Amino acid sequence: MDKSSTLEYINQMFPTEASLSGVEPLMQKIKSEINHVDSGILAAVRQQSNSGTKAKEDLAAATRAVEELMYKIREIKSKAEQSETMVQEICRDIKKLDFAKKHVTTTITALHRLTMLVSAVEQLQVMASKRQYKEAAAQLEAVNQLCSHFEAYRDIPKITELREKFKNIKQILKSHVFSDFSSLGTGKETEETNLLRQLSDACLVVDSLEPSVREELVNNFCSRELTSYEQIFEGAELAKLDKTERRYAWIKRRIRTNEEIWKIFPPSWHVPYRLCIQFCKKTRKQLEEILDNMKEKPDVGTLLMALQRTLEFEDELAEKFGGGTRSREIGNEIEEIGTGQGSSQSISDIRKKYEKKLAAHQDSGTEEHDRNKDLSVPGAGFNFRGIISSCFEPHLIIYIELEEKTLMENLEKLVQEETWDIEEGSQNNVLSSSMQLFLIIKRSLKRCSALTKNQTLFNLFKVFQRILKAYATKLFARLPRGGTGLVAAATGMDGQIKTSDRDERVICYIVNSAEYCHKTSGELAESISKIIDSQLADGVDMSEVQDEFSAVITRALVTLVHGLETKFDAEMAAMTRVLWGTLESVGDQSEYVNGINMILTSSIPVLGSLLSPIYFQFFLDKLASSLGPRFYANIFKCKHISETGAQQMLLDTQAVKTILLEIPALGRQTSGAASYSKFVSREMSKAEALLKVILSPVDSVADTYRALLPEGTPMEFQRILELKGLKKADQQSILDDLNKHGPGITQPSVVPSVVPAAPAAPIAPAIPSPASVGLIGSREDVLARAAALGRGAATTGFKRFLALTEAAKDRKDGPFRKLFNA
Repeated sequence: MDKSSTLEYINQMFPTEASLSGVEPLMQKIKSEINHVDSGILAAVRQQSNSGTKAKEDLAAATRAVEELMYKIREIKSKAEQSETMVQEICRDIKKLDFAKKHVTTTITALHRLTMLVSAVEQLQVMASKRQYKEAAAQLEAVNQLCSHFEAYRDIPKITELREKFKNIKQILKSHVFSDFSSLGTGKETEETNLLRQLSDACLVVDSLEPSVREELVNNFCSRELTSYEQIFEGAELAKLDKTERRYAWIKRRIRTNEEIWKIFPPSWHVPYRLCIQFCKKTRKQLEEILDNMKEKPDVGTLLMALQRTLEFEDELAEKFGGGTRSREIGNEIEEIGTGQGSSQSISDIRKKYEKKLAAHQDSGTEEHDRNKDLSVPGAGFNFRGIISSCFEPHLIIYIELEEKTLMENLEKLVQEETWDIEEGSQNNVLSSSMQLFLIIKRSLKRCSALTKNQTLFNLFKVFQRILKAYATKLFARLPRGGTGLVAAATGMDGQIKTSDRDERVICYIVNSAEYCHKTSGELAESISKIIDSQLADGVDMSEVQDEFSAVITRALVTLVHGLETKFDAEMAAMTRVLWGTLESVGDQSEYVNGINMILTSSIPVLGSLLSPIYFQFFLDKLASSLGPRFYANIFKCKHISETGAQQMLLDTQAVKTILLEIPALGRQTSGAASYSKFVSREMSKAEALLKVILSPVDSVADTYRALLPEGTPMEFQRILELKGLKKADQQSILDDLNKHGPGITQPSVVPSVVPAAPAAPIAPAIPSPASVGLIGSREDVLARAAALGRGAATTGFKRFLALTEAAKDRKDGPFRKLFNA
């Protein structure tokens, strides 16, 4: 304990004078504890001293024990070496005798086997000369086994002589067997009853010979069987495409007729399988020559009939012998087109797809190794499907041309019969021609996929692309167009689009049909990519077609907006005919506002019920971006606007703004109402700002213009002065004042909210000029000018104006917003 803690301990133990009486007992207690600790230390030191001495004694004892053990081990090792020497001396003679016995046994065994080999070769020679095939087969096996024991004695003359003799005997057996099999199929098997049994025994001999002998025999037999086929179908009468079915009938009849006779061949030889392979190769070669040597294009019906019969024959062979797989899910893939199920794959489907690709990639490395498996056993790598039918592939272009012609005729018929209306109770509001067109395409795809899945199917896919693009053009042509010609240009109607209520419904149907075609064409491409050969799957893409239908949708919606704009022409003209300069008081909203409301009330509910939410939102954005600037520009078309007239126009502007804001609810689609409302407020705030400038006093109109319309131009400001009724002489001094202070605050032009077709590019905010900053700084002056805008107005109009001023607070940018934030 340090000094301070010691003092604290003493003060704690003896806090008062009275407690000092306990010092003596405490001292006695401490001394007793010290003595106890000293005794313990002394005992521990003594014990440690004794332990060290004992440890030394134990170590010395262990060292002595190890030395005794090492001595005993050396003694044992010496005795073991002596014993080993003694045993070797005893067994030296026995080992020599053992080697001698082993060599004698080997010699006796070799001589015995040599005797057996000589005897077996002589017996085999006799059997071969007498054509005793059954006995010779067993003897061949025995000789082969005996010869295997003499592989190490190949250089001995006697062994070499026997091997040459055995080789000659096998050659004789081979020639006898081939000679006997040459009579098979000539009719001798019916005359000589023992011939079939003899040939069956000969097969046993062939199995005992080299594998190449069996291959040669089977190939010779198949070639001899197909000789008559080549002679029959190379003639002028049957070497025609329409006789293709008779080729397959010939081989099936041949197999059925000789089924009993061919049972002489062992099942492991797979003679019918090998015969069918050679038949398919010869048939393909002959059909290629027929198709290439045709002077004119073959008849489509004949070509397709021959291909169909070929495919059926290949399916029969594949089912009979195995090998090759044909997808049984093609019909399901095609049926999913237009149902919306094609794009929703389960995890297991995706996993199977990529496992299949991986397996195909791994199998490509072993293709060379498996190339010869087509002549071994059924299903071991040879694929009957496509072995003959693939020769038709280069000549199916006429079939594709016929399909394209048929599809185009059906398209023209569908468009001609289209009523451009929807039956009552329809759920999707899609034109019947769209659904019928895809039904026809699905039937065409089924027909082609049943014939081929290679280049021809890819060519048909290209045809589908052209047909769908043509249909998109038909939909585009059906949209209402503006007036053309001299009369339209003279009346100012050139380019204007007039739409009736039925036209608006038709446009909505076109939008829905184009959307349906956009989606279904993607499903069609996905289904074809699953069916077609994997090497062509990457080229199956409908993006161009989908772009065509997207363009139709965009054009249709823009046409819809232009049609409504044309309906607004009369109301806009009525707005300019109002005598705003002589208006005495502010009342209810004007008649042209009621007309705008009536137009929207009659059209919007129908459009909202027919269009999907995303396209209805697109339409609303386009409508607001068109009507807002047009209303702003229409104010400049008026003649003279008095203060009361400006107040009334402010009231009308607020009414139009309210009407536009109620459109989503009117169309019963409010999913994007928030962004649309913000967009409408920004667009209409320009017209409100313009009217506030017109309401401002003459002496402060320039400052108000710079504050509220910083993006305005001098020409626009001069027109405002004309609307206020100022003469040319009075305008000059105000214009000079505007030019003296320089341009107003520049700010980004208002861009519409998100539009699906063309998102707006970002615009960098402009830096305020020094003059504009000074303008903002004079907050009291601008507020005074803004308060003076309502001077002299009627009570109702002034309240409406105050409401409009409060609405301006919703703006997020511009100098006017900064005044409210100050």
